[in-house]
Amino acid sequence: MKGIGGSTIKKELDAIEPIAHLIKPIKKEEFQKRIDKACGLMKEQIASAMYLHAGTNLYYFTGTRWSASERMVGAVLFSNGRLVYIAPKFEKGTILDFMLIHGDVECWEEHESPFSLLGSILGVNNNNEIDVYIDEITPFFISDGIIKANSNLNLKNATSIIASFRMIKSLKEISIMQYAMNITLEVQKAVARIMRVGISAAEVVDFINEAHKRYGIESGSYFCIVLFGVDSSFPHGVRMPKKLEMNDVVLVDTGCVLHDYISDITRTYVFGEVNDEQRRIWNIEKEAQIAAFNASQIGRSCASVDDASRQILEEHGLGPDYTLPGLPHRTGHGIGLDIHEYPYIVRGNKTILKAGMCFSNEPMICVPNKFGIRLEDHIYMTKNGPKWFTEPAHSIENPFGN
Repeated sequence: MKGIGGSTIKKELDAIEPIAHLIKPIKKEEFQKRIDKACGLMKEQIASAMYLHAGTNLYYFTGTRWSASERMVGAVLFSNGRLVYIAPKFEKGTILDFMLIHGDVECWEEHESPFSLLGSILGVNNNNEIDVYIDEITPFFISDGIIKANSNLNLKNATSIIASFRMIKSLKEISIMQYAMNITLEVQKAVARIMRVGISAAEVVDFINEAHKRYGIESGSYFCIVLFGVDSSFPHGVRMPKKLEMNDVVLVDTGCVLHDYISDITRTYVFGEVNDEQRRIWNIEKEAQIAAFNASQIGRSCASVDDASRQILEEHGLGPDYTLPGLPHRTGHGIGLDIHEYPYIVRGNKTILKAGMCFSNEPMICVPNKFGIRLEDHIYMTKNGPKWFTEPAHSIENPFGN
C-alpha cells in the first residue's frame, strides 16, 4: 500500500501551510446581477414577487447571511427589483449590519404576526388576489401561517426560478469550489498517512477538522464520516464506529466551507493486505464512476448519468436497481452553497445538463455485512463537457497515485 500509514498526526499538521486566503469571496456586484436576472425571469413567468427565507437562498441573491429559526426572517424580491427584508424589530440593527444588497426593513414585534406583515408588504387586501412565489425551503409553519393570515394570497413554488439560477455556477463560484476541493483532497492524503492499527474514528475526525483549520478554513470540517471495516457498508455511518484493524477497508468522506461554498470528497482504500473481493468491488466502483463521468455530456439528462453507472454494476452482477450488493442511492447530487442541492443525479430526473452545473459522482457499492466502497469526486460542466474538480483515486493500493 502506498501513501497509507507511516506518519503521525503531529507531523502531518506541522507540514500544512494555509492557502484558503488566496481566493477571494463573491463580490457585491455578482449578487446584484443575480437579483437583476431573477427579476427578468420573474417577469417572464408573470411573478410579481418572490419570498426568500433565511438560509442559503436568501444569501445567494442578497449576500445576507442569516440562519433560519422559529422567527420569520427573510426578504421579498419584487419583479421591479425592489427588495424588502422582514425581521423581528429587535433584530433590525443586526439585519442592517449583515445586509449586503440594500433594501427596506419591515419589522414585527414579538406579539405581532409576521405573516400579516408579509401580506401588507405585498399589498394584499379583500379586493384582490395576489400570487407570490415562495422559497421551497421555507418551513411549513411559516407557509401555513402566511396562508391563514392572507386568504387572498396564492403561494407558488419558486423552485423554477431559484434552482435555475443556483444550478448554473459562475466562473467565480467554480473557482472558490475548486480551492475548497483542493484543500480537502490534501487533507484526504494526510488522513491516509496517519492511519495505524487501533486508531479510532474520533481521532481521525478530530485530525480532519484541525487539518482543514491549518489550511485556513476557520470553521474546520463542515462534516466528516470515518468508517472502518464492516462499518463502511453503511453509507452514512454507524452509531458506534469501530477502531481500525489490519486489512480493514477505510472510508473517509469529508469537506469544508470556503467563502460559503462547500467541498465534498470520499476516498476508500484498505489498510493492510487487499483481498480479491475488496479489489474486485473497488475496481467496479472505479469503472462505474468513470462511466458516469463519460455520460455527463451537455444536452443529456441527469437520469442518463445515473443509468450509466448502474449499467456497469449490473454488467458485473450487482444490483439491479437499489438491491444490495450494489448501489443503494442515487449516483450524485448538486453542490454549492448547500452540500446537497440541484441538480440531482438520479433515475427519472429529466433535467438537462448545462455548462456551469456542478455535482458529485459517487456510485457507492455496499456489500452487506462486509464493506462498502465509495469513490466520490465532483464534476463541473463546461461547454465542451465534464471536468473533474479533483483527480479520481488511482487504485485501491495506491489511492493518491504516490
